Amino acid sequence: MELTEGILIEDHGDVVDMLQSLRDLGVTIVVDDFGRGYSSLAYLTKFPIDKIKIDRSFISEITSLDTDAAIVDAIIVMAHALGMTVVAEGVETEVQEQYLRERGCDEVQGYRYSPGVPAADLVTVAQGLAPVG
Repeated sequence: MELTEGILIEDHGDVVDMLQSLRDLGVTIVVDDFGRGYSSLAYLTKFPIDKIKIDRSFISEITSLDTDAAIVDAIIVMAHALGMTVVAEGVETEVQEQYLRERGCDEVQGYRYSPGVPAADLVTVAQGLAPVG
């Protein structure tokens, strides 16, 4: 189940229990668009989170030695230290993919692999019977 940071920031007390109940049922809890909104490091330890998805806005310029690259590097290290899986959103180039893999990013997604696919077409595309895009 993917949640945005805003939902976690607006904790009304029973969110932790609800998320833990879902996890106990085998549901993976993912924070989507990490870093985009009200990033609070406190919720990373407070809530039962399995995976974070680094917002695409940080991925576009990671190959240059700028602030975005430093933030991506720090997010990967921090999430791994907390036992979380890291996904990079918005990967469009081989250079971006290589940068992320060299730093231990667990998963990547974006147009480098496929544009969004309607649910009705997913099986056909996955079987390689239809061109992507």
